[in-house]
Amino acid sequence: MDTALFDTIFRDQNGEIVIAQPPNLTLSVWIGASLLQLVLTSEPINLGLELVAFVAIVIWALQESFEGVNYFRRGLGLVVFLVAIAHQIHSFLVG
Repeated sequence: MDTALFDTIFRDQNGEIVIAQPPNLTLSVWIGASLLQLVLTSEPINLGLELVAFVAIVIWALQESFEGVNYFRRGLGLVVFLVAIAHQIHSFLVG
């Protein structure tokens, strides 16, 4: 891979390679709600946690898509957004 292309995709404005970052608030909410779904399995609570998790991951994905520090992070946000929407559509259609 050409180094200029690599730099454009993976480096931030400070020249650092950024692939992963510590979770921000929206990603932390998604992680927390997703983990709580495994423990709190009663229907209304689980459904509420599923909604919170979905909204949090969509917000994170949109934030990353538009404000990510490099093209890799922006692409990651777009992929996560598309997967989250596709999962909801699949869940709705399958039931």
